[in-house]
Amino acid sequence: MKIVALFTSAGINIGICAVLLSLYSILRKQPGNVNVYFGRRLASKRSRRTDLCLERFVPSPSWILKAWHTTEDELLAVGGLDAVVFIRIVVFSLRVFSIAAIICTVLVLPVNYYGQEGKHKDISFEPLEVFSIENVKEGSKWLWAHCLALYIITIAACALSYFEFKAITNLRLVHIIGSPPNPSHFAIVVRGIPWYPEVSYYETVRKFFSNYHESTYLSHQMIYKSGTVQKLKDDAELMYKSIKGSSFDQRCKPHLPQCFCGGPRNSFKMISNEIGSIHGRTAYDDVNIDERKKECAAAFVFFKTRYAALVASQILQTSNPMLWVTDRAPEPHDIYWSNLCIPYRQLWIRKIAILVASVVFMLMFLIPVTFVQGLTQLDHLQESLPFLKGILEKKYVGQIVTGYLPSVILILFLYVVPPTMMLFSAIEGSISRSRRKKSACYKVLFFLIWNVFFVNVFTGSVISQLSVFNRITNLPEQLAKEVPAQRYILRCKDDSLMGPPSFPYHTETPRILLFAFLGFTCSILAPLIIPFLLIYFFLGYLVYKNQLINVYVTKYDSGGEFWPIAHNTTVFALIFTQIVALGVFGMKRSTVASGFTVPLLILTILFHEYCRQRFLPIFKDNSTQVLIDMDRRDEHAGKMEEIYDQLHAAYCQFTSATPDSDFSTNTRGQDLEGSNQVSETSETGNPQPKR
Repeated sequence: MKIVALFTSAGINIGICAVLLSLYSILRKQPGNVNVYFGRRLASKRSRRTDLCLERFVPSPSWILKAWHTTEDELLAVGGLDAVVFIRIVVFSLRVFSIAAIICTVLVLPVNYYGQEGKHKDISFEPLEVFSIENVKEGSKWLWAHCLALYIITIAACALSYFEFKAITNLRLVHIIGSPPNPSHFAIVVRGIPWYPEVSYYETVRKFFSNYHESTYLSHQMIYKSGTVQKLKDDAELMYKSIKGSSFDQRCKPHLPQCFCGGPRNSFKMISNEIGSIHGRTAYDDVNIDERKKECAAAFVFFKTRYAALVASQILQTSNPMLWVTDRAPEPHDIYWSNLCIPYRQLWIRKIAILVASVVFMLMFLIPVTFVQGLTQLDHLQESLPFLKGILEKKYVGQIVTGYLPSVILILFLYVVPPTMMLFSAIEGSISRSRRKKSACYKVLFFLIWNVFFVNVFTGSVISQLSVFNRITNLPEQLAKEVPAQRYILRCKDDSLMGPPSFPYHTETPRILLFAFLGFTCSILAPLIIPFLLIYFFLGYLVYKNQLINVYVTKYDSGGEFWPIAHNTTVFALIFTQIVALGVFGMKRSTVASGFTVPLLILTILFHEYCRQRFLPIFKDNSTQVLIDMDRRDEHAGKMEEIYDQLHAAYCQFTSATPDSDFSTNTRGQDLEGSNQVSETSETGNPQPKR
């Protein structure tokens, strides 16, 4: 690909981005779109409609200025800590690649461009190879510039990552300490409850915790089988028992057709209540006989202090680790109810099955990726499809095909990845929506790095060299050959501009991290990618910030748990970049550069291990010191009794959520997951209990 093709692709993408931003600026002013573009303001009842005027049809940068001037404290107040962490990931990428752009412009690009002796032609018609490390001749003494640039970029990335980790850790502690009393701090989830024929699960849980946690145990709440099918089944059984155990009166007959002919959704329940009232008793009295059939081997157990709940969630309850398995309870709005009833012994089977399914899905995706990679190589494409030879020989057609079309096709195929990975994470058995999103985030990230990067690199050579994986020991050398030869066309358009008002962290976080991974890998090998990355991150900063301010409503907050994913990906990208550079320096026969790269690799691993030991435990568990201080503070303030009274209402299964819906709003006005309407409903559409 020539540099003119690269800039043609970049120009098309930037032009599309400018058009879409202008269109967004106009559409957000239309009164009919207020539910889409101002979902959070509607939830907090601070939106206003715009009267008909010419200004509504003229693009304006006011939303950009508003996003730029919004402080972190304001973003924290409206979007929660997860929103702040996401924006910090974007800002971190901007800072790192700003440093990389300066270093590569001063040191790397001149060495690459003048790496070979000979006359250069017009720069706009130069092939991209002359700007990459591929153009540096073997044994060149100037390769020290690439090694020095690698050191500076690595040190800058590690230093910035350390300070971000430290700052976000402090924000997380402030978030935990400063937030109002959280019911999840007093509750644990118990699964794997043993079955005894003579007693119910309810009695089994009560006896166990009354015996072994006598001084701290408060109460518990069983988890029942639920879902649309289960509810219809329960209502049908209820109606059948009511009819069977009574002399059916004529007054009830007119109601029967509603059960089968398009009556309301809760018609079974309505009929059964009427039947019960006729005979002077509640219809649910009969259901108590079979209550044990609906109990799951799982329960929420409540404790008198946060510290007692923490201890109970972490220790082994019995000598059999498959029974009485305890875990921290999610926030009430964060619970994924349908997965709580999954038998604990079944979880490892599900995880293995999902791992196999994910690998198969990744392998199946090789087909479109290989096809897309073939489009970037006109000579091979003409050989495979000779009837297109005349068309592809046209200058502008070839530039569009190699520079723009591959990214469009790949993006279209990638649209199916996030929902598929979210489905896999749900089947895997996550008991909270935030954990499910975190698991999906990892899966999407691995998928993108593998298919968009590794497969893109290797399939580019597979077309001409099918023996790419013949010798695994030559992986650094193979990467050194192939990475500089491939090109990545970036898009500056954000999908969330036209999407529904929900923030998919599991989609957007991997996307940001993928581009950061590409930037680190190509920084000293093909540094022309960095300016386009900076444009992407800058636009992403403005767009994402605007959406978090005006559209997204946060219902639950993981407390910044997405930052460790970003940190781990950054370290992995640095280590991978150093391995590739080691292979390149070896191919170029530069022993000095190769020798200095090895210590850098070791120091990066040691840095990661230090951060893992220093900061990561805070993101996994709450500390004893913090929880005991919070317990003492609430005891002195006399709030404990009030907290105890709220626990059962907070974790009421059939009024707070249903298992199969991911569309949610919040009575506190904080989150809207996938819905354009703002209402006082839960994730199931049922009314929320007032606190």
